[in-house]
Amino acid sequence: MNRKFGSVVLSAVLAFTLAACGNGNNNAVSTESASASKPAESAASSAPAKSGEKTKIQYWTGDRHDMDYIKEVVQSFNDTNTDNIEVEMVVKTDDYDQAVDLAFVSGQAPDVLRVKENTIQTYVAKGYLAPIDELLTDDMKQKFPVIADFNQIEGKRYSLPNYGSTIRLVYNKDLFAKAGIAAPPKTLEEMIYAAKEITKVGKADGAYGFAQNFKSADSSLGRSARVIAEASGFGGFGYDFKTARYDFSGFKDIIQAFKQMVDDGSTLPGMEALDIDPLRAQFAEGKIGMYMSFSSEPGVYKNQFPAKIEWAAAPVPTIDGTVKGATSFLGGQWLALSGTTKNKEAAWKFMQYMYDEQVLKTYHEKGFGISMVPSVAAVAQKPDINGIDGFLPVGMDGTWPLQPTVTVEGIKNNDAFFKYMLTGGDLDAIIQDLNTRYNTALDKLIASGGYKGTPNPDFDPMKLMMK
Repeated sequence: MNRKFGSVVLSAVLAFTLAACGNGNNNAVSTESASASKPAESAASSAPAKSGEKTKIQYWTGDRHDMDYIKEVVQSFNDTNTDNIEVEMVVKTDDYDQAVDLAFVSGQAPDVLRVKENTIQTYVAKGYLAPIDELLTDDMKQKFPVIADFNQIEGKRYSLPNYGSTIRLVYNKDLFAKAGIAAPPKTLEEMIYAAKEITKVGKADGAYGFAQNFKSADSSLGRSARVIAEASGFGGFGYDFKTARYDFSGFKDIIQAFKQMVDDGSTLPGMEALDIDPLRAQFAEGKIGMYMSFSSEPGVYKNQFPAKIEWAAAPVPTIDGTVKGATSFLGGQWLALSGTTKNKEAAWKFMQYMYDEQVLKTYHEKGFGISMVPSVAAVAQKPDINGIDGFLPVGMDGTWPLQPTVTVEGIKNNDAFFKYMLTGGDLDAIIQDLNTRYNTALDKLIASGGYKGTPNPDFDPMKLMMK
């Protein structure tokens, strides 16, 4: 399965999705039991009950936006499966990736774990995941699309898709109106202006123009600067697919704009220590004019932090207002089987339950994510939830190819950019330093045989967009 075919499959999935929508860091954990609600009875195992002690397995996730619903599904599995299997759901509220690494190194890894597009290849390379090809039923093979590099790595499948995520600018309509701004920004200059004007009219009430969850630079810039760069025609992780080299110069205007909002006093005080849920809570209370995030936000503001404001979502701004590339539609994977589990059969039965069509259909309809499974998207109703329309996939969305995963020495790109936003410095020198160190790491990866690094001079980010 090559990457081109994977993109074609994804485009087909998105077409199904749109049709369906038209029709209708302390490693704190939570291991609370789910409620007794049973949303997926049809997925219960049909194997005969076994006597003796329960087979206990762990499922780890870093997702919080869907936490209450998934707890219900896990509890339903525990209540209805006839194989004497009991699942403990562990939600890592901070530093999920580091917690996963530590768990595998220390021999305390979960049996099933959540994987994402930016972790699945790394986890496979480290031996964390087990391929699932031989476990898949014929029905599952037909139902779930294969997306090269996103759930199939080097010819082997390690996960199946559930939902995809678009990324948008989320804005407070009330604050925009109060500031006399008629529409969300389409350029970086307009974003800076809007943030300043909103702060002028809102500061007395504790409201500011802009915020991001900068407790984690990777998380915050990954849902903001990255997407602005992609829509402006640059690789969101600094990798230039035309030259097969790293070049972070495309981020210069973006990071300068973010710094300008900080210098103007247009950002929420304490933003540097803000995690995503506290940010959402502040936005729901009307204290933030705009931020950027994933299509999980409508569900958050309906279920987790009921919004006390009028809000909406719009495409992220670009550097100069011109769209020159696709905005990432992220997804293609969800759950994976641990490569070290001693309870493979039980873990797989739980995964099968989680991937039941009714579970995934409800997931979509509750607004937690936009289904990437054609059979689910074909029958699911459009989520009846405020704000979802602004997140539905449109022509500007698409799937970027995966950049190489390099181990760079010294400060990482997002940390360097965030440090500059707070303390200043020579941004040109910072970018040059990043280019040097990241390309040095890339050369080592290529020399080791871990990446081919073939330039693609015909690469066109506009062609990644959905048709």
